[in-house]
Amino acid sequence: MFRVTRYIKTLLNPGPIPPLRKPPGPVVIWNLIRRCNLTCKHCYTVSADIDFKGELTTSEAHEVLNDLQRFHVPALILSGGEPLMRPDIFELSRRARELGIYTGLSTNGTLITEANIDEIANVGYDYIGISIDGLEDTHDTIRQRKGAFHESMHAVKLCKQRGIKVGLRFTLTRENYEQFGDILTLLDEHDIDKFYLSHLNYGGRGRRHSKQDAWYQMTRDTMTRLFDHCHGELKRGVEREYVTGNNDADGPFLLQWAERHFPAQADALHQRLENWGGNASGEHIANIDNLGTVHPDTFWWDHALGNVRQRRFSDIWRDTRDPLMAGFRQRPRPVKGRCSACRYLNICNGNTRVRAWKVSGDPWEEDPGCYLTNLEIGVEGKSSRRIDAPFAAISAIEL
Repeated sequence: MFRVTRYIKTLLNPGPIPPLRKPPGPVVIWNLIRRCNLTCKHCYTVSADIDFKGELTTSEAHEVLNDLQRFHVPALILSGGEPLMRPDIFELSRRARELGIYTGLSTNGTLITEANIDEIANVGYDYIGISIDGLEDTHDTIRQRKGAFHESMHAVKLCKQRGIKVGLRFTLTRENYEQFGDILTLLDEHDIDKFYLSHLNYGGRGRRHSKQDAWYQMTRDTMTRLFDHCHGELKRGVEREYVTGNNDADGPFLLQWAERHFPAQADALHQRLENWGGNASGEHIANIDNLGTVHPDTFWWDHALGNVRQRRFSDIWRDTRDPLMAGFRQRPRPVKGRCSACRYLNICNGNTRVRAWKVSGDPWEEDPGCYLTNLEIGVEGKSSRRIDAPFAAISAIEL
């Protein structure tokens, strides 16, 4: 996760540069249940409104929570499917909080109502993220359910009324690119605490819908607007939390933005970004799916590292005999193509490997989602990457 607000704040109010990122354990995204009341076009778990056999029992989930606490996992994001469809969601959430683990809930919001908001508030979630993919018609089309937008925004209202930190999660595609400004307006109108912009990743149904991925220029325009908007709010005394995910080119792109607007702070920002370290899949980010299988992150469901029914998560995560995990933890990572020669490799850490694997069949090939040009990344001897093309068309572009 790339913390835009945090870095822009350092440009406005410089301070000591923190050391290299070394969290005590990985952030764990746990897909507790695969069942969902929606069938979103870009769903990476390919969920549906049916029961999936073999999911972890409540007692098994408690054992996993205890192991995560002993392994010093700093944060746990409970997801799905739709996590609120799991009968024991509040029991497990309360236990995570009792263990002192930062606990977030990732939900589509449609099941948050007056009937359960008090219990949700009593759990004490550190954060609830609700997915919004555009204005009403666009959101309902992507989520493939009429009325989903109003239900989700009503959930936002209920959370705000109970003092719960709530955020909107927005996946950028060509379908909703032109509504990005409207989404920023929604943040202000509803006093949203946090905004997470997710770039499309090619997992699950996301692979099938990769043709709707944003073009490079669309992504560049959106990221520039996000930086400008965050900067403008901070100047006015508004401190909303803006973060992005699934495209670590956002770090170098922010550095280029800072070189134009805050040239005196650019070197310090460069060092901060190097210490942040870029993509953390398989290192500081982990995933447990609904069956208890552990993956390098939420988009690597095709690659299993082990199962918590046979081995503890902590033992699985320490084991680097898996070639993919060994590569994730190598510095620099064994990336190829443009990525291997990129001047920003120490910042982005090779970006999102699952996109490279889905497009080329090789997890270490260059990431087709990088929206920076060859000139910007310092790669010579190749034709310039077109920025007016979609990620999915990368195989047809001369690199």
